[in-house]
Amino acid sequence: MTDSPAWAALQHRLDYRFRDPSLLVRALTHRSFSADHNERLEYLGDSVLNLAVAHLLYERLSALPEGDLSRVRANLVKQDTLHGIARGLELSPLLRLGDGEQRSGGQQRPSILADAVEALLGAVYLDGGFDAANALVRRLYRDIDITPQMQAAARDPKTGLQEWLQARKMALPVYRVLATHGAAHQQTFEVVCEVAALARSAKGTGPSRRAAEQAAAAALLERLQNRKP
Repeated sequence: MTDSPAWAALQHRLDYRFRDPSLLVRALTHRSFSADHNERLEYLGDSVLNLAVAHLLYERLSALPEGDLSRVRANLVKQDTLHGIARGLELSPLLRLGDGEQRSGGQQRPSILADAVEALLGAVYLDGGFDAANALVRRLYRDIDITPQMQAAARDPKTGLQEWLQARKMALPVYRVLATHGAAHQQTFEVVCEVAALARSAKGTGPSRRAAEQAAAAALLERLQNRKP
């Protein structure tokens, strides 16, 4: 499959050729298509992306304090940004989706395309190591104008919760998917956000993992900010 012109062209756009082509195929396989789908790669790629972008910002925006760097990073790894990267890579035609997801326009859905970018990064990390994945992140963000002003548009519940915890020298929260409900092309995700140091948690739901995480973070942040001293 990956020897076809379309898949070869994608590897050319990535400027990376997979040693294990099955990882590339899995990265673009939605759960509606096969049990061997991309969600585990997406989980891995999310961490790879955050580390690579954090390193990039540490180099480029050396004068910014930690909180501002976190807000810029949030802007660079959010769904809208990843959706734009996916469109630039022309991922839509290569997504492997189930029939229901295809009919409902899944090939153009921002959440699916953003998840596929993260899954690709996870696949490159497994195939070639962090250096290869880090180099790919730098290529993908090469044409994005990264400035300190990006922080103004980036404050969201996950970033707000992270900053609240960092200000108190606490570890970052952990997010876990508790359940998914509904058909593969119209799912609702249920996520819990946990802060071990405070033994506090909150749940959130949404049409994507990211949306559910934001809802859970918002709920927990509200509780922490409104708690009595």
